[in-house]
Amino acid sequence: MFGTLFSFCAMAVAARELSGDIHTLQMLLVRSLIGLSVIGGIIVCRRQFTLLKTQRIGLHATRNVFHFSGQYGWFVGIGLLPLAEVFALEFTVPVWTALIAAIFLAEPLTKVKTFAIVLSLIGVAIILQPGREMIDSASFIVLAAALCYAIAYTNSKALSVTEQPLTILFYMCLLQLPLALVLGASVWAWPTFEQWLWLMLIAFTALTAHYCLTKAMQLEEVSKVVTMDFMRLPLVALLGVLLYQEPFEISLIIGALLILVANITNMKAAPKPR
Repeated sequence: MFGTLFSFCAMAVAARELSGDIHTLQMLLVRSLIGLSVIGGIIVCRRQFTLLKTQRIGLHATRNVFHFSGQYGWFVGIGLLPLAEVFALEFTVPVWTALIAAIFLAEPLTKVKTFAIVLSLIGVAIILQPGREMIDSASFIVLAAALCYAIAYTNSKALSVTEQPLTILFYMCLLQLPLALVLGASVWAWPTFEQWLWLMLIAFTALTAHYCLTKAMQLEEVSKVVTMDFMRLPLVALLGVLLYQEPFEISLIIGALLILVANITNMKAAPKPR
């Protein structure tokens, strides 16, 4: 999960640097193309062609339609809102994930887990300060992305039972590439050298983030893994202050502390994997 946190924060910075200059669909197109090349190269070099076999292509397709939609909304939000606000809105994911996992994966929604989720959402609400220009089109886009992510994460947990992380990553890139190609071909603009560097960072951190996330989901319940992901909030808020002079308010500190307490509560109460 530490690898996941670092990768997502680096990806957010790269997306912010490209915002307004490179279309979101172009970012997703390059990410999928480079990702497919890297994962395909690893499989060929290791001669692990069995990783290409799957009997769950339908679940892969469902996961990646929702993940592609969530990624699009996330990148759009990065360009319109402060980094901390984007991540805070995204952190409604555990609510949807826990409910979806309880319904479709039969994961227990315990009182402690429910308390941790509620406490986390209180922290998010304190950070956002509802009523202070929170509800706008950009916020709704990120909230919709959070719901898409929750569905994608739940599908990742279901896939991790039978599929290897590299298999999930391979089909992520393979299935999302034609989506990005069809939707993004008309907005293609040839990047400069510096923009190529940022695009490469997005592509590689997308791979490392999802590899680490899938490995974590093989070891723990999906709702616990996503709850741990809350640690991204104080990290990206610090980046926003240092790199983009975004405001660092006391409400952010209080909200982040509540989220941290919720994380610790959830981790202490969760059963250890066998």
